[in-house]
Amino acid sequence: MKYIVNISRILVGILFIISGLIKLNDPVGFSFKLGEYFSQGVLDLPFLEPYALAISLFVVIFEVLLGVILLLGFRVKFTVWSLLIMIVGFTFLTFYSAYFNKVTDCGCFGDAIKLTPWESFTKDLILLVLIIILFVGRRFITPLFRSNTIRVITLVAVVFCVVYGYYVLNHLPVIDFRPYKIGANIEDGMTVPEDAPKPIYDYAWRFEVDGEEKIIVTQGDYPSVDGEFIDVETTEVQKGYEPPVHDFTIEQEGEDFALSLLQEPKLVMVIAYDLAKTNEDIYSEVKKITDVALKKGYTVIGMSASNDQQTSKLIKDHKLDFEFYFTDETTLKTIVRSNPGALVLEKGTIRQKVHYNDLDELEF
Repeated sequence: MKYIVNISRILVGILFIISGLIKLNDPVGFSFKLGEYFSQGVLDLPFLEPYALAISLFVVIFEVLLGVILLLGFRVKFTVWSLLIMIVGFTFLTFYSAYFNKVTDCGCFGDAIKLTPWESFTKDLILLVLIIILFVGRRFITPLFRSNTIRVITLVAVVFCVVYGYYVLNHLPVIDFRPYKIGANIEDGMTVPEDAPKPIYDYAWRFEVDGEEKIIVTQGDYPSVDGEFIDVETTEVQKGYEPPVHDFTIEQEGEDFALSLLQEPKLVMVIAYDLAKTNEDIYSEVKKITDVALKKGYTVIGMSASNDQQTSKLIKDHKLDFEFYFTDETTLKTIVRSNPGALVLEKGTIRQKVHYNDLDELEF
């Protein structure tokens, strides 16, 4: 039992640290995922949405610290109880989300590792078993070092998490796992390879044959049946290839200008996914840097999911010399974790990307 407990201790501790650090690298992204859980009928707690970022920071830091103190053997009773409560909650969320198809990506490992809802649930079930082993055999979890040494290591872990979290909140994730990272070409990311897997569907054809209903299942071909066709039900049994960049449009009055704008040799995008939540105090700086870009021959556009009234008001209030285009809100949140944020592109390739706190770092 002792060896099983120690193996479980190492696996759970390392997994919690890795999972927590990946999310701590991008707490804003994790807060978006929590917002989906709060608002899409999983937890049905929409009043918590305004606090999603604070909750996400607490959860990811706590997750890292639980992994650390489990490996150190510190506060064993508190640690195993906390792990058990967390994994029971996570398992419920991932099962509910998978079974009812509420949230299609749990965000367990941020954008670094994408898991389907059922894969997330399976992962949580395995963790649940390992944590139950730790709970039952907690007497075998012994400290690795003397108590003072453990306290110092734990304090260092706390300080690191707080400082790192503060940094990425006020700038951008240190490691960008998204398809819009610096150096990526957006148009290439939208491309589907010729040999890419196609989606596979089951077609359940219903016919009336000799007064009785008959169902024939095929994967596309219309069945040869001597009877009267009633209807057909389509079920996707295998997803096809989805390019890393999808749902990307740059629209104005219903027309998509994405492909033409992505050919621009000098393009600046000012991205504000929701103008009702944007930091308006920073638009004086946005005005300065975009005026410089325009003088140097750059095409400058704004991209938002807000309506024309909001964009027109923003342009008028801050005397901005560029127009806004419509892009899906989720896509804009994925492109840059800042509201507003800015990108510099060269024929669709992202050369620079900054948080609004770092606008002065842009080079034209």
